Amino acid sequence: MACSLYTIRSILILDNDAERIVAKHYDEVNPQSLKEQRAFEKSLFQKTHRANGEIIMFDGVTALYRSNVDLFFYVIGSADENELVLMSVLNALFDSVSLLLRNNVEKKVLLDNLDGILLALDELVDRGVILETDPAVICARVSAHSADRDVPLSEQSISHALLSAKEQIQRSLMK
Repeated sequence: MACSLYTIRSILILDNDAERIVAKHYDEVNPQSLKEQRAFEKSLFQKTHRANGEIIMFDGVTALYRSNVDLFFYVIGSADENELVLMSVLNALFDSVSLLLRNNVEKKVLLDNLDGILLALDELVDRGVILETDPAVICARVSAHSADRDVPLSEQSISHALLSAKEQIQRSLMK
């Protein structure tokens, strides 16, 4: 098989009832309908929720997974994809989520911080291409996106404060 940058077919986070919390499907060669995606997710969960392993060959794909409390994290690649590459993505996903949620990786906390989790997923993989696997870098980028909106003016650095003031002046002039 030819070497390709498009290594990731799907990234999933499911709860312990096999319900989708986050699902990103990147397979443009064999696109699936929503019904087919959900059926695949449920059958994958049925095969893995009681298993002790980290990897499974299932339905023509290689799926690596990890569970924590009430969440299951999956990274899915083609059947001939390098498992070490998929494992590095899975570890980066889990570690990034863990850092963003301050080691409180549970369904409720994840849902409360879903915007940051989706940003982290976008920093990790784009259309099946792995962009970054260092959780610290991913979290720094996610924090940079959210810091601009959440930090009060008194707590920003001078350059950020000047940029923020400039944007506020521009907005007031546009009205």
